[in-house]
Amino acid sequence: MILARKMEAKIGKLLDSVGSFFSGADEIPWCDGDIVAGCEREVAEAGKGSSEELKSDCIMRLSWALVHSRRPEDVQRGIAMLETSLDGTASPLQKREKMYLLAVGYYRSGDYSRSRLLVERCLEIAPEWRQARSLKKTIADRVTKDGVIGIGIAATVVGVVAGGIAAAFARKK
Repeated sequence: MILARKMEAKIGKLLDSVGSFFSGADEIPWCDGDIVAGCEREVAEAGKGSSEELKSDCIMRLSWALVHSRRPEDVQRGIAMLETSLDGTASPLQKREKMYLLAVGYYRSGDYSRSRLLVERCLEIAPEWRQARSLKKTIADRVTKDGVIGIGIAATVVGVVAGGIAAAFARKK
């Protein structure tokens, strides 16, 4: 009885891991369009005579919302905003935050190599930063998953071609 429960638990874990592998789920949060719109309103209001610090905070919130958006055009806009503002950033903490958000944006847009480089730069600044470590693992997992799927597709194509060739030879005889 106990052995059966242990086996059942192991099978359940295996099925869960296979399911999560093919679902493509990651731990990076998504952002809805209404949050992006709210952040855009904040930036517009902050532009009307607010302090530079408040404007900067609102722009960072908007950048966060854009790179976490489900809409690819929002992600690209967030990447462009962050790239533009990165060079003018003096604070190492703000630079780290912007590089991290850029890494998220590149991850969301499928540019895993650029995302990984930015995460590694973040970890040079703050080696124990959990968010950056988590993103680095997420990127590695995604690259591995894409490689496995690519190998599976290639193997299927080879199998179909080999089957077609075998069928053609069988017809000739």
